Amino acid sequence: MKILNRYIAKQIIVGFLLVSFSLLAMLWLTQSLHFVEMVTRQGLPVYLFAEMTSLLMPRIFNILSPVAVFVTVLFVYNRLIADRELVVMQSAGISPWQNAKPAILVGILLALLNVYIMNFGIPKAENRFRDLEWKVKNNLTQMIFREGEFTTLKNGITVFIDHHEDDGSVSGIFVSDESKPNLKVTLTAEKGRLIETKNGPRILFINGVRQEINQETFKFNTLAFSRYSAEFNNVGKKNKRNATVREKNILELLRSANDKTLPAQEVRRNIVEGSRRLLYPLYNIVFALLACVGLLISSFNRRGQTKVATVEILAMIIISGGDLAFSNLAGRSLYILPLLYLNCFVPMAVCLYLLKFYNPLYFYRRIRRTALNEA
Repeated sequence: MKILNRYIAKQIIVGFLLVSFSLLAMLWLTQSLHFVEMVTRQGLPVYLFAEMTSLLMPRIFNILSPVAVFVTVLFVYNRLIADRELVVMQSAGISPWQNAKPAILVGILLALLNVYIMNFGIPKAENRFRDLEWKVKNNLTQMIFREGEFTTLKNGITVFIDHHEDDGSVSGIFVSDESKPNLKVTLTAEKGRLIETKNGPRILFINGVRQEINQETFKFNTLAFSRYSAEFNNVGKKNKRNATVREKNILELLRSANDKTLPAQEVRRNIVEGSRRLLYPLYNIVFALLACVGLLISSFNRRGQTKVATVEILAMIIISGGDLAFSNLAGRSLYILPLLYLNCFVPMAVCLYLLKFYNPLYFYRRIRRTALNEA
């Protein structure tokens, strides 16, 4: 690679890292707010909170990567024009295609990285994230009950704990069980301990009283005990978590048309998701080309390249909107799926043609020669 290409590529890579990490930090902050309630109210451990939010990063990076490379390439080439560096390169005979090679190379490298992330990183991270989310919502042993607060569980059980002991047990425990219709059970005990068994999590009460009232017959029973155990969750096996579209690999997605057990809507979603895993990484190349093509083939303007940059930004927004729109429409009808491919390959082909074959100086001289002949 020439020295000038290395110089431009280095600026693009450094700028991309700064832009992408800044956007990732902001989006991580906004996404983590959804889990704050689990920490403050449900007692989700901080380490589990950090793991769940970090598992969202591959998906967010994959979405931000084309936008970040577009912003970076646009900024770098615009700065080269403002500092007259690009003007000197063009005066030395360097073509727009040669000047665009660093941006194209960075786009190709990011496209390869996104292919790996979309087809290997995201499915693994999504699978781990869904497992953790399912366990937090369905496995009560993953929760830490806060001292002095009532915690209401999904199955109609309310738990109050006065104090956590150093040995892992709890003291001053109160449980109100309304999981069964027309039957209310209240348990109070001096101490208790959470126990994980084969049949599910249970709680062991020590030195307490069990009170039961039937709301239909108004029959009241009470029982004093030294040791008593009860289930936390509803009796019965839990439903197994179904795999989402993001957790499947690309072969499963593209072969879903042969799976007769899937409904038609799910088959369409799988095919569209498989197609997007092939196409979306290419938008790193498309947006890198789009960001530099206008600045490289347009004439120099001392007042700046605001108009050219505005047109490129609008084109990027239109292409991104087309990707989202055609993806949603293809999920309803696969006849729209070719438009999803055209939305990616047509802008790429146009940008490559303009950089490779469009010579603004040649067209300017031809127009000037024609005007002089007519005069």
